[in-house]
Amino acid sequence: MFGDIYRGRRVLVTGHTGFKGSWLTAWLLHLGAEVAGFSLDVPTSPANFEVLDLSGRITDLRGDIRDRKTMCEAIEGFKPDVVFHLAAQALVRKSYDDPAGTIEANAMGTLNVLEAVRCTPSVQAVVCITSDKCYRNDEWVWGYRETDHLGGEDPYSASKGCAEIIAQSYFKSFFKNGPRCATTRAGNVIGGGDWAADRIVPDCARAWSQGRPVPIRSPWATRPWQHVLEPLSGYLWLGAKLLVDAKGPFPLSGEAYNFGPAADVNNTVAEVVDALAPYWQGFSSEMDRAGQAGMKECTLLKLCCDKSLAYLRWQATLTFAETIRFTAEWYRAFYAPADGAQDMYAFTMGQILEYADKARAKGLEWTA
Repeated sequence: MFGDIYRGRRVLVTGHTGFKGSWLTAWLLHLGAEVAGFSLDVPTSPANFEVLDLSGRITDLRGDIRDRKTMCEAIEGFKPDVVFHLAAQALVRKSYDDPAGTIEANAMGTLNVLEAVRCTPSVQAVVCITSDKCYRNDEWVWGYRETDHLGGEDPYSASKGCAEIIAQSYFKSFFKNGPRCATTRAGNVIGGGDWAADRIVPDCARAWSQGRPVPIRSPWATRPWQHVLEPLSGYLWLGAKLLVDAKGPFPLSGEAYNFGPAADVNNTVAEVVDALAPYWQGFSSEMDRAGQAGMKECTLLKLCCDKSLAYLRWQATLTFAETIRFTAEWYRAFYAPADGAQDMYAFTMGQILEYADKARAKGLEWTA
């Protein structure tokens, strides 16, 4: 996969203890990379990072990305070839409780990572992960393109727009001759191992494991749901192309890329809950059909991924039904294994391999 580019490479992942970061770390290990992670702490309990026992498989560095000195020491000390920057305050609702902390982590944290990269000659490629919420949401029906306006009314979205602007400034001002860098924007991801607060799938998993109904606050909010492996395959392929394809037919360095599901995959929260229910015996929900008032959270947001298809030959692999199955089966293996205790690292590797097989069957270039 990914042209075997990561085998033997030194890769640093910020935010490796989080949901997406832990999946990315596990996949990099499978690809033969030497991985270091940099995070402040383990953000939830349970946590995918601990379930997969990743601390014993990588160089586990701890620190605050808001602390520039610590961040610089970590990157300069590990001397990575590639940096994937995922560390962030990742929750919209929490950004209302702590707007300053959110902006400091997401905007200034990105600045600190890039400043550390600027001082570390070993780094050849950087992939900065922001969010689809970096776009100014105009509630239109077509997907946002990488050239559309940045913005955001809530503090989280504003922080991600700021992170994009900071990254582009560094790309254009300091990294013209290397390292090669890009930003990525992905929609709502789901998958096993997410226990963050105020996310629909973790809320469902917690309720299911405790035998209680799950409260649904915004059943009609529409999201481009995708399994966590979908955008990660895009990040990894982009990182690989940045490493080895400096003079390809399309611009890669200094660019932004969307990674999302097919255009027709745009389901409501209610549809996600209904799709999960058959996998969990006794599952029930309590839907707030009026939605929650007082906090702005977009109800319609999807991405146009034509650029990733044209420049990277990347496209989503899983159908909505497959995304739900992958997710539900992971939680079922964790909470109610059929044959005693489940080796969740092996189970997770199995899902990565199944996903790669499905992508290979579609002839996607990154699987070669």
